[in-house]
Amino acid sequence: MRRFALALAPLLLALLGGCDLLGIEGASVVAARRDADGRAIGGACRHAGRAIEDCYVLNRRADKGAIFAGWREMNDYMLENKLEVVAPTLSPPGAPAPVTAAVDDEGDAAPSAKPQRR
Repeated sequence: MRRFALALAPLLLALLGGCDLLGIEGASVVAARRDADGRAIGGACRHAGRAIEDCYVLNRRADKGAIFAGWREMNDYMLENKLEVVAPTLSPPGAPAPVTAAVDDEGDAAPSAKPQRR
């Protein structure tokens, strides 16, 4: 019985060593991915000119610390490279559509600007 267990041990170790091939992720991998996602969200929010509080509200499931770190990194990068904010063209779900002014032939805004429907 002891010989059988000793012969079976390397086989079990080989099978358990391949768990990552089955798609089973460790806690450190999941935490690293959540942190990277939060930083990407924060950076995108800063690049779009969103306030950090708006970013938190729009991304409730993301880690706030990671969002702030990404926002701050992008802010530093934009200041260093003198980049301008890129205004978002889509509004978040449930928000009113952005208002765009109609322009007449002379280039002036028309008095009856209506919200743009998408």
